[in-house]
Order: sequence, then C-alpha cells, then structure tokens
Amino acid sequence: MATEGIEAVFLETHNWGKSAKFFQALGFELEFSTDHNSGQLRNGDGPSVFIAEVPEDRKPQTQIVLKVADAETFRPDPAVEVVTPFEDTHYGTTEMTVRDPDGRLWSLQAPTRK
Repeated sequence: MATEGIEAVFLETHNWGKSAKFFQALGFELEFSTDHNSGQLRNGDGPSVFIAEVPEDRKPQTQIVLKVADAETFRPDPAVEVVTPFEDTHYGTTEMTVRDPDGRLWSLQAPTRK
C-alpha cells in the first residue's frame, strides 16, 4: 500500500503572526488559529500548512506529512525505515515516523484507529 501524497506541511516559527501574514500574502487563507500561537492555513485544495511558534532558543523545523488511508492495513516497503510505528496523536490522527536515505524524518498520518 502506498501513501496518498502530501497531506500537510508543518512549520515551526519564531513569530506566528509574521509567518501567518507571509502565507496570507501568498494566497493562503487562515482556516483556524489556536490560543497558543499556532494555526492552519490552506491555499485552495492543496495541502494545509500548520504553523507553530517555538521559543527563540530553538531552531525552527519543517516536517512534511504524507497521507495514509488506513494505519491498520498500511505496510511500508522494506526500503522504508520505520522509526516509530503508528501511534495515536493528541490532534486526532495516528502517526508513523519514517527516515529517508539521507536521514530526514517524514510523518505518515492516518485517521484515528477505531
């Protein structure tokens, strides 16, 4: 079973407000914001961009999230190194982390298991 493409891009920032305005200036619309300096934007039918503010002493990271239809039936090819198996998240999905040949981590997300 393969992934279904890019679901979202997760970005960390040192300034949520400036980052949100940057993406809005590029045509993204705010879908929601939280009360802890984060939120989600989207441009048309494309993947969402979720931005979260982190402290100044932490280097902002970027994570690309790939969509998986069903965590129960997904079986990665042996060429894919699984770092963590699917686990429930606090944001209502299940998530697996894999590593590519260059050492980058990728998030695979599926709907919460029933």
